Amino acid sequence: MHNDSKIRDMILIGFSDQQHLQVLLFLIFIFMYLFIVIGNVLLLVLFFLEPNLQLPMYFFIGSLSCIEICYTAVTMPKMLAELLAEEKKTSFSGCLLQAYFLHVLGVAECYMLTIMAYDRYLAICKPLRYSTIMTTGLCIKLVIACLVWSLYSPVVETILIYHLPFCGPNEIENFFCDFPPLIDLACADTRVLTMMESALSSLIMLNFLCILLSYIKVILDILKVKSKVGRQKAFSTCGAHLIVVVLFFVSVGLMYIRVGKYYSPDYNRAVGVIFAVFIPFANPVIYGLRNQEIKTSFKKVFNCLGFR
Repeated sequence: MHNDSKIRDMILIGFSDQQHLQVLLFLIFIFMYLFIVIGNVLLLVLFFLEPNLQLPMYFFIGSLSCIEICYTAVTMPKMLAELLAEEKKTSFSGCLLQAYFLHVLGVAECYMLTIMAYDRYLAICKPLRYSTIMTTGLCIKLVIACLVWSLYSPVVETILIYHLPFCGPNEIENFFCDFPPLIDLACADTRVLTMMESALSSLIMLNFLCILLSYIKVILDILKVKSKVGRQKAFSTCGAHLIVVVLFFVSVGLMYIRVGKYYSPDYNRAVGVIFAVFIPFANPVIYGLRNQEIKTSFKKVFNCLGFR
């Protein structure tokens, strides 16, 4: 099989109908992008320098920070360039490659959040066995397994989309490429691919259900703790992660689980911004502000560097 596409370029509509706001949007988004990169890099440096934070929970947060840096690198530089460019074209191959890595990193984040929920479940519900189960070796193996599975999970779908014929419209009503809009533009029967996309989305949402069930058990165990200080500490370590989980999976639901065939460009853009910009922007803020140990370590490092 080979790709018989007559179309060689895709046009990303993005914010092209908001010409008067494009410079302002560029400034807002470049600030958010720099904040995402700098915020996550600071977290990584902090976890490396501070011995008190060299624990499984922070190892997983650091892994999530790496995923977020890569994820935004896939979407935001292209989006920023398109805001200032007159022609908002991208090659079909480049568009498909972006969609592939978007899914790879999205799936990686999904499974990383699931691993982090498992870590919190062990720490709170099985505290006596936690250190023997969640060893450094197991942490590394879990992260590697997460990344390997993520790299392979969208391969079949990417190959199938590559071999679809594209002969009609070539406009995508968003500022990044993704599988569903590419499937919609194909001049062929795409029911199998649509079912595959729905199945993958359902599998991701199944992870969300597993995380929620584990946190129900965690919360029930926390409520049994007699010490008020102990309960507050347990809730603080879980609260940030639970907020990130809810934000991520709600955005995934809005992005991929749809009941209708057509959604307005404004809806697609808004969900795209939430999914590709707001969630990565929120993560370092949530972990930095909600976790007392991270805040204390930041202050300690800044004091050592001479900042007061």
